[in-house]
Amino acid sequence: MDVAGGWRRSPAVKDITAGLRCWPIISFMALSDVRARYKRSVLGPLWLTLGTAAGSIGLGLLWSELMHIPAAQFVPTLTAGLILWQFIAGVLSESSTVYARQSSVIRNLSLPLSIYPPQLVLRHVVNLLHNLPILLVVGLLYGLPVGWATLLVVPALLVLLLNLYWVCVVVSILGARFRDLEHIIGAVLPLLMFISPVFYRPNYLPFSEKILWFNPLSHAIELVRSPLLGHAPPMFVVWANLGALAAGLALAFWLFNDKRDRIAFWI
Repeated sequence: MDVAGGWRRSPAVKDITAGLRCWPIISFMALSDVRARYKRSVLGPLWLTLGTAAGSIGLGLLWSELMHIPAAQFVPTLTAGLILWQFIAGVLSESSTVYARQSSVIRNLSLPLSIYPPQLVLRHVVNLLHNLPILLVVGLLYGLPVGWATLLVVPALLVLLLNLYWVCVVVSILGARFRDLEHIIGAVLPLLMFISPVFYRPNYLPFSEKILWFNPLSHAIELVRSPLLGHAPPMFVVWANLGALAAGLALAFWLFNDKRDRIAFWI
């Protein structure tokens, strides 16, 4: 029995292989979405940067007083958390409508269905890059430490991107079948924001920080924020993200392989 040959002939592998050849199309569509959103705007995507900067500085100074934490410690923490939350929440909130929004393209063009989830993730990566200079300015103002641990942000971001990719694949397929998923995610995200360490570090809390670690988004945020703040993330956070990545990619591959041919009918 040719197991390897059968694996290569699976719908998911064929579609993903064809999708990798379409990377120029994926990048073009992602950048076109960003340009279309800010079309005829004077500052364009810089409005996103200015909005995030105002929120980071304003909320950082206010909450540092409320929580009695020095601004030099709190503002960089909040800035990094807010930037990462906007990135993660942006992908999660739009994942359920990935295929529905591209329904006209799917019906009229023969393109691999695997190109649409990475298109969404890439578009939000562009938004993330517009916000990263804010953290650089805050780091310079408040003297964030820079060392070897800072370089860990590169593999940490890679793991975060891959985790968001498989989440986008799974949610996009489920969202194509169950349209109510969009509204469920929209209702749950605000709650998740307040039980995720966006505005604070877990050790800032007056109660046991272990409660926060039941939220998987806490692990995703801390994995990247820790190197941005100049120190390595805890090992249990690293293993939690790697475990989620291995299980999630397997789930996404199985689901896409099993339901790929039905997506066009669902939308």
